[in-house]
Order: sequence, then structure tokens, then C-alpha cells
Amino acid sequence: MDNQYVVGWGTLALINAGLAQGKNRAGLHWFLLSLALGPIATFILLLVEKR
Repeated sequence: MDNQYVVGWGTLALINAGLAQGKNRAGLHWFLLSLALGPIATFILLLVEKR
């Protein structure tokens, strides 16, 4: 069961990195931030405007 959470969390971080790059932001930074914050980072990323 724990492996499912790790895979899901990592997948979300990868999706957030792709979203960030689409908004002309640093994908690596958002990937690392997503590993720490998870869904909260996704919500923040959806609120920030494209550069």
C-alpha cells in the first residue's frame, strides 16, 4: 500500500514539472517543491500566471 503513495506522489511531481514548464517556469524547482508539498504545490501552480 505504501508503494502506491510513493508512485502517486512522484507522478504528481512529474505532472507539476510539466505544468510549470508550460508556464515558462523552472520545471526542476517545481518538481522538488512538489515532492515536498504534493497537491498544495499543484494548487499554487494553477494559480500562478504564465510568464
